[in-house]
Amino acid sequence: MRIETASEPGRPDVPNEDFVGVALPAAGAGGCLVVLDGVTPPPDGRTGCVHSVPWFTARLGGALLESAVARRDLALGECLGVAIARTADAHRTVCDLSHPMTPQATVVAARWDADALDHLVLSDSVLLLDPADGGGVRAVLDDRIDRLRAQGVRVAPLRNREGGFFTAAADPAVTARAVTGSTPRGSVRALAALTDGAARAVEVFGADDWAGTFGLLRKAGPEALIARVRALEDADPQGAAVPRGKPYDDATALLVEF
Repeated sequence: MRIETASEPGRPDVPNEDFVGVALPAAGAGGCLVVLDGVTPPPDGRTGCVHSVPWFTARLGGALLESAVARRDLALGECLGVAIARTADAHRTVCDLSHPMTPQATVVAARWDADALDHLVLSDSVLLLDPADGGGVRAVLDDRIDRLRAQGVRVAPLRNREGGFFTAAADPAVTARAVTGSTPRGSVRALAALTDGAARAVEVFGADDWAGTFGLLRKAGPEALIARVRALEDADPQGAAVPRGKPYDDATALLVEF
């Protein structure tokens, strides 16, 4: 098995808000991965919370990874619910978790054994599945944000609201909104998880497609993919040619080959 990961902050003077983790339990054939993309606070810094986004993603990601490994009797959505509740309990006495910008994150998780590969995607990170039969790369997406933007809707006020989009914050009930599914393990030869910062060559710049992205990952690894994104950002450092929320974004990529 090959496992490679890379993560890089959007700016060297600002902490990376992403989280990535992989676990390969000693007992039995299988494993799991978790990738989170922390939501950057508003410019005024008001979140109702005394903790940073990296504090939140480290705890949520760690709790989800532990739950997915230790509680194989629970579906991934249930594991995420456990992790959200545990993280909320860690700071609800000192923070206002009802604040709409309380620390939160997008989520990609996958768990596999000899029989099946289960997945969960919440918000705008992506899971890529490379089929063993050589067919096209499959992108598992939660496209709510993209659909809202295509309609010309301002998305920020619709965060974690009906008719909007959802992230992992303080309410375990959000797990019902995640995109989940299961694939026979033998039908997948490799998979990758990308935060939206690592998927920009496809989703923002339109310079690549998912097949090309996966090909670059397999050939040269996650660091090469992030370098590809940085080159595109460097060519338009102010976002003049390709408008985007941040000229540079945290980027995390994880590749698993069976």
